[in-house]
Amino acid sequence: MLKETLIQGQKAADAALERLLPAATQYPSSIHQAMRHSVFAGGKRLRPILCMESARMVSGTLPDGVDELGAAIEMLHTYSLVHDDLPALDNDDLRRGRPTCHKAFGEATAILAGDALQMQAYEVMARLRCPAEARVRIIEELAHGTGTIDGMIGGQVVDLESEHVRPDLPTLEYIHRAKTGALIVSSLLTGCYYAGAKVVEVQRVKEFGRAAGLAFQIADDILDVTQTSEQLGKTAGKDVAAEKVTYPALFGLEKAEEMAAQLIRTACSSLDSFGERASTLKEIARYLVERKK
Repeated sequence: MLKETLIQGQKAADAALERLLPAATQYPSSIHQAMRHSVFAGGKRLRPILCMESARMVSGTLPDGVDELGAAIEMLHTYSLVHDDLPALDNDDLRRGRPTCHKAFGEATAILAGDALQMQAYEVMARLRCPAEARVRIIEELAHGTGTIDGMIGGQVVDLESEHVRPDLPTLEYIHRAKTGALIVSSLLTGCYYAGAKVVEVQRVKEFGRAAGLAFQIADDILDVTQTSEQLGKTAGKDVAAEKVTYPALFGLEKAEEMAAQLIRTACSSLDSFGERASTLKEIARYLVERKK
């Protein structure tokens, strides 16, 4: 059941991305080729799937057009990866099993490709097929989730500033919740807004997202030290090389795994009031900490 959900969600996100991104031949073609190189590099489409399944849980059926919101979220996620890989940040050569954007197209084009993906995402969101009030809330949520205050960019900044030093646990948790968890939370919440969720439903989904998002990053930390670059599709051991403090480094692998598992239990309990409609999101949450790449 879960495998089929993930496959179908990935197909829906890919089809929407194919429709919404400029063609590789569209002038100026170099930037559009770079955008597509990174977007269609084989990602799991986890964030679009979380968005779509959150909307499905709230409404009972998959709302028409929510796949386009998922595609916009994937554009934002991919923009962050393109910039994260740049020499000035993580300086990585491999992403999703293929050369990073700046390796394939040059640093200048990669910077612009990331910028362009971000702008394309907001253009798509401005045209979403939902009430205007919901569109505004969606745009506000994703701008905040990718921003500097408790958002992705803020988390990236603190992460960079924490290299070669030993941050305390609150700082490490802030990095994980902001750099990775914030966009996961925003993916879930925007699905709620698209589907017309009530205030109490939004709060429960937010609690789910905060716990699941932190668990996801702890699982990533574990994979970084237990898997090879070939298995991960990206350079393994980067956090160790940069002397970054991670949950496995602070607590050991076994304790980190226990913490991730407890966070998932907390996340799932947040959705109990949705009954059977929450079963898919709960399955996805468990998958977040059980995956092998």
